Amino acid sequence: MNSTERVRSAILGKEVDRTPIYGWVAANLTNEITDAFGSVAAFEDHYEYDMSHIFGGPNAFDGALIEKIRSDNDELTPDLIADQPIFGDPDLKEGYCGISAALKIHKKRDRFCYVQTPGFFEHFNGVFGIENQLLYLALYPDELNELYRRQAEWTIRFADHCIDLGIDMIHISDDWGSQKDLLFSPNTWRELIYPHLKRVVDYVHSRGCLISLHSDGCISKVTDDVAEIRLDLLHPWQESAGMLVPDKKTLKKSVISMFFKVQTRCEVEKIKY
Repeated sequence: MNSTERVRSAILGKEVDRTPIYGWVAANLTNEITDAFGSVAAFEDHYEYDMSHIFGGPNAFDGALIEKIRSDNDELTPDLIADQPIFGDPDLKEGYCGISAALKIHKKRDRFCYVQTPGFFEHFNGVFGIENQLLYLALYPDELNELYRRQAEWTIRFADHCIDLGIDMIHISDDWGSQKDLLFSPNTWRELIYPHLKRVVDYVHSRGCLISLHSDGCISKVTDDVAEIRLDLLHPWQESAGMLVPDKKTLKKSVISMFFKVQTRCEVEKIKY
């Protein structure tokens, strides 16, 4: 069983020869790991990583246009951009060079490769700011619904290209939770996020590819809905935010795998390699 087979089987709830090995360390431990191993890649080889989390692709937004609209108005609100061509071109071939290069490296090691793509609420936090967007969910629900619909269209086309390149799983990043509860009501989530997320999930599955969701915080009030959408993997199941770990009986009946995040605080120089 190679790494891709091992991870895919684990996600689908099948038997594996061992627990897959993975850790996302490049984002904040590159210098320390490089000092000890020569490079992050050497560290991953040393510990025989089974997975690779890949980033990249064309720009999802036309940043210049968004900033022009912002500068021309007192406040950038959803109604000002709902019908504007603010999205980047997901068919821009040169935008996928980095993903293709990363795949070549990791597939030589038979690793399971998944690529991150923006979600809906989280992505527009970068446009409006999280506080403003929470307000706009109440003031501009129709306009945000249209923007989220267009985001789903962009994501489907992005996923298409990544699947053609050989990606094993599409990974949507969309933080919905605080450390105690959802950031918005379950009904708002069901009306404005659920339909578009389901559309993307259904399409990715139609291509024979797996799809996962990253959402930090407590999202307990919509986990049944998330399972209904038929996502293959949910990351993380954040116990520190009040997400109770399901018992074994519940886990056996679950249709979605859970990627538990090991939360650690340590000084790398104290770790014995």
